[in-house]
Amino acid sequence: MTKEKITFNELPGSAEDLKSYDLTSPFRTAALAIAALTKYESDKDTCFAMLDYLKGPDNVSPFEKQFIRDRLAGKQYKVNSFFLGSSPENGYTPGKPYTIEVSDNPYSYPQADRATLYVQSSGADSPRPITLRKKPSTGQWFLVEIQCLADIRVPVADDPWA
Repeated sequence: MTKEKITFNELPGSAEDLKSYDLTSPFRTAALAIAALTKYESDKDTCFAMLDYLKGPDNVSPFEKQFIRDRLAGKQYKVNSFFLGSSPENGYTPGKPYTIEVSDNPYSYPQADRATLYVQSSGADSPRPITLRKKPSTGQWFLVEIQCLADIRVPVADDPWA
């Protein structure tokens, strides 16, 4: 099992910013997908433009946009929970620099050009998947599916049972 920590001094803020990143590592592409999702609450259009870039030759479908809307409506803390230093106790405030740990497992690569990697939420007990696909002509890994947005523990400040 491989674990990689991807660190950002500043989170990318646009699709143009993403162009400066090397996408030849599936771990980096998975971390960039989380970074792109941080824009959702403040600027949905920019978030989707960033995800479009990370999807390579594909675009974010209307179904995927609705899926993200359904999972993040009023719950932006889910995205922040993937950064080290966040916790339910601190309202999922990430530490700086922003660091995401991405891992694989023995079943992560069913084919040479496919990968399911995992990101750990500080509000969940088990890691959450992100699926990627490699474009052989460029060696770049692109986002296929974001599967990591299931519910997590609510921030302690919002939990009536805390």
